[in-house]
Amino acid sequence: MLVKDVMRAPVLSVGPEWTLEDAYKLLLERGIRHLPVVADGRLVGIITDRDIRLATSHLNPKGPCPGCTQVGEVMTKDVITAHPLDPVEEAARVMRERKIGSLPVLEDGSLVGIVTGIDLLDALLKLTGVTEPSGRLEVRLPDRPGELARLTGFLAGKGINIHSLLSYPEDGDFVRAVVRVNTLETHLLAEGLRQEGFEVIWPPKKPW
Repeated sequence: MLVKDVMRAPVLSVGPEWTLEDAYKLLLERGIRHLPVVADGRLVGIITDRDIRLATSHLNPKGPCPGCTQVGEVMTKDVITAHPLDPVEEAARVMRERKIGSLPVLEDGSLVGIVTGIDLLDALLKLTGVTEPSGRLEVRLPDRPGELARLTGFLAGKGINIHSLLSYPEDGDFVRAVVRVNTLETHLLAEGLRQEGFEVIWPPKKPW
């Protein structure tokens, strides 16, 4: 799955000359938290609802138009961006490492979309197959060639269709495979897997 598959487009943006008050009203009206800032067709910054709240909290509420500060004075100028063809997991890694909540998406220098943490959560739900009726298996496998193929081969032999398959490494030369399958009878599948020597984490073994 790529950024272009989950990004929001077209993108709502503001200019650096906008006031914080007007930008905040737009955020509230549209139910969003991030606004790219564009000048002369070029991305020059990004501003969030948090930026606006922090900026206005330092202003004298009785002073002359506390919300009239311009976006360009508060926005983040060194914007971290993504490309439409970036993998979603790379976008997630960047956002996690940089501790940011969104990535404007640029293509040939033009702003074509924006991806947020919520968009990446939606992508995770699709990747795990949880949005479709399915059963879940979680199996601990030795980290060596052929083990994953052995698992999928067992399922294919039972006529089970795999909706999604994710794996991640564990300490001690093991990997954890999380599989979504087209049946809710996962306890029967789990018992069959155990009989074949697989270590099934989920569903747990029944006490009877």
